[in-house]
This record gives sequence, C-alpha cells and structure tokens, in this order.
Amino acid sequence: MYPNDGFRELDRQECLRLLAKVPVGRIVHTRQALPAVLPLNFSLDGDGAVLLRTAASELVRAIDGSVVAFEADEVDAVAHSGWSVVVTGSAAVVTDPVERERLTRTGPRSWVTSPEEVFVRIEPELVTGRALMGGRTLRGLDPSR
Repeated sequence: MYPNDGFRELDRQECLRLLAKVPVGRIVHTRQALPAVLPLNFSLDGDGAVLLRTAASELVRAIDGSVVAFEADEVDAVAHSGWSVVVTGSAAVVTDPVERERLTRTGPRSWVTSPEEVFVRIEPELVTGRALMGGRTLRGLDPSR
C-alpha cells in the first residue's frame, strides 16, 4: 500500500474474519489470455480456503489447476467506509470422494442448481486486505486499528 492513501492494511486473521461475513465475492481468472471476473457465492473452509460450488462448466475447466484471485468486499457508500479482501492461490476441483461428501454436508450451497455440480477449492496462499480509513465505522470493523 501507499503511505497516506487513506487505507490501512488488514492482517490475515482480520481478512478471513471479514471474508466469512459476506456471501458473495468475485473470482478473477484468465479467459482467452485476458482477465475475467465473475461473481460467485462462496464459503470458507477451516483453513481459510475459499470454497465454491458450481456447475461443471467452462469456468471450472478454466480455473482448475490455475492460480486465481478471489475478492470480496463490503462498502457503505453513505458512510464512506468499507473493506476489501483478496485471496490469491491455486484453484482445484475437489475429486476426493470423502472430501466431496464432507463439502456436500458443510460446504457452500449453489444459488443455481445444476445436474452436475462440482466443488472448487482455492488455497489461501496470499491473503491481503485493506480498510478505508477516515470514513465512518463500518459494521464489523475494529475502528481502533
């Protein structure tokens, strides 16, 4: 971050705590050699991995085995406050039957059902975030930091 840019850096624990509070984020991946961004609902696994449950699709084929970014945020335009968190890491389709069964019970629910759903796990190799300083306090952010 740049000094005096009006934001403060969030540590990994705070990033994961905030990320767990919102239902939708955006996956950033490469499509035909260009950046692509898609909104998806998600959940976090116990180790901070981002879990997606989606249709077996072109998106899944594009991200399986690739490094992706996943971003979520919360913004209050009236209070001029908010935060943004980015998880960067390798995405992989979950193929282990035991893990798939666990995620069927505990993982995210797809908002649009599909006859062939898959789970995708994004390993949290790099977790970064920032919060807007100077705006009014946003619900869930510790103003003393």
